[in-house]
Amino acid sequence: MKYKIIGISVTALVLITVLCISFIMPEDNGKRYIEHIMAEEKTDCESHIDNAFCTHLPIVSINTNGTEIPGKPIYDAEYNIIDYTLAADGTTTIRASLDVIDNKQEYNHLSDNAKSMGEVMIRVRGHSSRRFEKPNYFIRFVNADGTNNPQEFLGMDAHHEWALHGPFLDKTLVRNYMWYNISGEIMEYSPNVRFFELVLNGEYRGLYLATEMITAGKEGSRLNLQVNKKDNTFSGYALRLDWGDTEEANKLYPFTNYTTRAKTQHELVYPGAKNTTPELKEAIKNEFSLFEKTLYSYDYNNEKYGYNNYIDIDSFVDYFLINEFTCNYDAGSLSTYIYKDIDGKYKMCVWDFNSALDAYQEGAIPKNEFRLNSGLWYQMLFMDSDFTDRVITRYYELRKTVFSEEYLFGFIDDTIEYLGAAVDRNYERWGYTFNQEYDLMYPTERNPRNYDEAILQMKDFITKRIAFMDENIESLRQNSAESKTKKYNEVSD
Repeated sequence: MKYKIIGISVTALVLITVLCISFIMPEDNGKRYIEHIMAEEKTDCESHIDNAFCTHLPIVSINTNGTEIPGKPIYDAEYNIIDYTLAADGTTTIRASLDVIDNKQEYNHLSDNAKSMGEVMIRVRGHSSRRFEKPNYFIRFVNADGTNNPQEFLGMDAHHEWALHGPFLDKTLVRNYMWYNISGEIMEYSPNVRFFELVLNGEYRGLYLATEMITAGKEGSRLNLQVNKKDNTFSGYALRLDWGDTEEANKLYPFTNYTTRAKTQHELVYPGAKNTTPELKEAIKNEFSLFEKTLYSYDYNNEKYGYNNYIDIDSFVDYFLINEFTCNYDAGSLSTYIYKDIDGKYKMCVWDFNSALDAYQEGAIPKNEFRLNSGLWYQMLFMDSDFTDRVITRYYELRKTVFSEEYLFGFIDDTIEYLGAAVDRNYERWGYTFNQEYDLMYPTERNPRNYDEAILQMKDFITKRIAFMDENIESLRQNSAESKTKKYNEVSD
């Protein structure tokens, strides 16, 4: 597979896209860097006498000096996870060094001069993915004294926290890369990502994806959130709905935590526990509860008092469509991020497409139904015909661009071509997982037996999902039909 490069000129990008797939890509928001399109061309090596490791992708080398990275599952006799491994000192992370090899004009080799990024604290991250032999990692760049040391990483804006995603369940290797980038083209923010190849303690570990964590950054990078612990004031914060296996100091108990009796837990992502006072946490809880009480109230769609005063409706519409299109049904209950930035309205942020497009372990996801419209927040939003109309109108708009089969298949094929031999190297290391005894998805016939089959399965799902949504998107109107929603009188002053 040839390493394909396309120039970064916006004009050239539009012309190339029009010629290749007959429509214009979404307007560039000025921040998004899509690696397989915008990466600069490098000079390929003609040969290596010693058959040396050679890649156009960055090489990230992490050295723990032989210490095992904590965070791996501990099982009981029935193979249930009962705990996670800890470092020798009882903490959840260990210190390691991290180097990057990323030559500007030439391919990268392990023997090349590396740029030292200093030290990181590292642990295994994720929930179900912690069972995988190819783990995901969380890293935090630190100074010698343990304080945060923000670093520009693989061309992304400086920050101290990063996720290193190792595609394993996703045999295509591209789900997260693809949908973070597509989401970033149509939403205000989606995590930036970069492919790299990981070497851990001198051992090749395969293809990985460096991913921005959903939190605040400096000078407008990541989410534009601000908090002042000393004054107990804030102009932005981020919450997550997830399993709730975080420390109690991060947990928040807003209105729906008591009313929906959901198994998932609201967590305060930003500001973190170290930058929060009890008074600040209580203020955030009360403000968020006010939004939820309004949404679940008698006057939920009242122009003066309703939910529209609290949320960025476009953000909620796009979040719904992206996750519904991909059948990413953890969204709305798990790995679900909602934030309020300095603009003052709540917005959604996508996260984790590892199981999207029919890659759930537990069983096949039906391609012929809608689910998120009955989930938290959305069950009320869809009672409003105006919100439903905006979802349907937006779907038809996106079908002309990023929800087009031509666009999506082109994105997949061009990404694979860009990755080139990195796919082959990854499966030289992990190819045995295509064998039946290593199946991760149930029932067993859902598991692809080679890389090409994994790509075809994903494309087939996209084709069928498009057909269903084209035929049934208008049916979402039944959620706001008078026969299904109680008609309230408008409140007047």
